[in-house]
Amino acid sequence: MRTLAQSVLRNIRERELLKAGDRTGIAVSGGADSVALLRLLLELRHELGIVLSVVHFNHKLRGNESEEDQRFVASLARTSELEFHCSEGDVRSHAAEQGLSIEAAARDLRYKFFTQFLRDGSLDSIATAHTADDQAETLLLRIARGAGTRGLAGIYPRLSAPPKSCSGPRGLDDQFRAAIIRPLLGERRADLRAYLAQTGQAWREDSSNRDLRHARNRVRHELLPWLEQNLNPAVRERLVETAEIARAEEEYWQEEVTRALTRVWSAPQGVVLLKELAKLPLALQRRVLRAACESLGLRLDFLHVEELMALSLRNPFSASERVVAMPEGWSASCGGGFLRFFRTERPQPTEYEYVLSVPGRVTVREAGAAFEVVFVAGDLEGAYNPENLLDAALLAKELRVRNWRAGDRFWAIHAKSPRKVKELLQRRHVSGKLRRNWPVIVSGNEVVWMRGFGAAQSWHPQDVRTQAMAIREVEL
Repeated sequence: MRTLAQSVLRNIRERELLKAGDRTGIAVSGGADSVALLRLLLELRHELGIVLSVVHFNHKLRGNESEEDQRFVASLARTSELEFHCSEGDVRSHAAEQGLSIEAAARDLRYKFFTQFLRDGSLDSIATAHTADDQAETLLLRIARGAGTRGLAGIYPRLSAPPKSCSGPRGLDDQFRAAIIRPLLGERRADLRAYLAQTGQAWREDSSNRDLRHARNRVRHELLPWLEQNLNPAVRERLVETAEIARAEEEYWQEEVTRALTRVWSAPQGVVLLKELAKLPLALQRRVLRAACESLGLRLDFLHVEELMALSLRNPFSASERVVAMPEGWSASCGGGFLRFFRTERPQPTEYEYVLSVPGRVTVREAGAAFEVVFVAGDLEGAYNPENLLDAALLAKELRVRNWRAGDRFWAIHAKSPRKVKELLQRRHVSGKLRRNWPVIVSGNEVVWMRGFGAAQSWHPQDVRTQAMAIREVEL
């Protein structure tokens, strides 16, 4: 029977993740998966001929727990006689500045820290502890939010990093091998914990991994176990296989898109030749349009691509020009056989933000209303709209009332999945100044209440007969 270490070694060799002489940093958070990765690579390093070090990023999100994690990882590195690289960042501030979720902001800062070692040539690769379970969770999240085969490709075993500096002693071939690698992508989380238990190796538990307000945790602790019990006991394995198939499809399509772009897309002029576009199969048309826009720094979702398709293929040689708005300040115009992209100047909406104490009240003149949070208990259904109730146990001492921002998502109580606030307002035909000033209430960077929609699903109390906080909006 093949051991876990042999399975990981086989995966590394089959995917050519490492080669002899590589200097590899192991990203260790202190959790079970990353500690197992450290122990396994220590076990395999002589056979692989690699030089290891430990890399840790402190997200500063859990107070003393985060500091204890850092001390634990530093101790592991010292005990293993490995060099220890550590940094930290203010994730909450970064999330607010960039309009990101806490999870996305943490990943952004963490990977910037990782890639600096790959850019300057001090490391050839960073190994992260993504598992088969992470892959299955990622696919379910992407399916729920909407994804094509690119999204279904999931987590890649190897993620190429930006080229390193050419000043180092190594050759050009080595400079372009720098990558984030995932040696455990074929392994189950349960097997890694069993391995640690057998070796007597301790690890740290992240308390936030049990917080069901986070979508990934709901998938991990509720949805996947339900699917295994009620639909398919091997659902994780099937999802991992789907990702493998989708990655191969993406590799094929990337070559096709590259060839088609040379005929269809004129980058210097920023135009698509509609006569050539019409010759392509539908699937390739969509991909070419997306790739052309990405070369301009414009990322499109499916609905925007379909809007461009409709614009491009409906009377493409008309002398009259038709224009549609695209995201991120871009527009597209169609006429005379060409589809053109250009920047547009848009007035920036005035942003507002107010602190709302819990309990408390605040007046928001931009929204034409006052908002208050009050504590309620007992049978709530008669006195309050249940959709405006939030679980008192989940709320911090302060919330914020602000107008919605690009990237905000909201999961309504009766909805199947989160939706972009922009899309929700479009569906209700809210426009102009009213749309720009539409109020939401946030905790951190998560929208917990939205005008006209009530409380977010994950913040709604499970039993409205128990204590809760009610949000009330009063017109001025």
